[in-house]
Amino acid sequence: MPSVKVLEEKKAIVASLVERLNNSVTGVLVSYKGISVADDTALRKELREAGVQYTVVKNTLLSRACEEANLTGLQTTLEGTTALATSEDDYAAAARILNNYAKKSKTFELKGGYLDGEVVDMATIERIAKLPTREILLANVLGAFQAPIASFARAVQAIVDKGGVEACEKAEEAPIEEAAAEAVAEAPVEEAAVAAEAPAEEPAAE
Repeated sequence: MPSVKVLEEKKAIVASLVERLNNSVTGVLVSYKGISVADDTALRKELREAGVQYTVVKNTLLSRACEEANLTGLQTTLEGTTALATSEDDYAAAARILNNYAKKSKTFELKGGYLDGEVVDMATIERIAKLPTREILLANVLGAFQAPIASFARAVQAIVDKGGVEACEKAEEAPIEEAAAEAVAEAPVEEAAVAAEAPAEEPAAE
């Protein structure tokens, strides 16, 4: 029978796994059978640099954690060797890196995974693995913004070529200024007409 100390240690491990599962946006389970020490070291380094936490776990402890985290659908995959890769903010990194390695190995394979707290099938994991890296996604987003920015820049340059913004404003104000000048020119004529029509003032009585 396990000692109290061992039981407490296992409870702490399960609690840590539950927190990890709940705080991650995605997770992937793999069978790491047959991986060499050199390849394991290189794989862990690549995952770590991508912000993915990767650890070997005991099936019994992970099974309990999955139950507490409402990911019971993963329990059927917990056979043989198991490693868990999780990410708190990148949906594709773990699946992409692990899937790429699995393609080069005859024994290393993906077993299951989850996405936003929901267990997903292998077809979904494989689709996620095909998503581009975050850097490529950001580059694509930037490219989408560059088109309208380029158009705006060309419009600004066209205004500069025509003499700047002030020239454009003067061109728009010209009709207004001309109308004002005409109004001033007509003012004396109107005043004279009003003066002619007004009755002469009678001399003041002495």
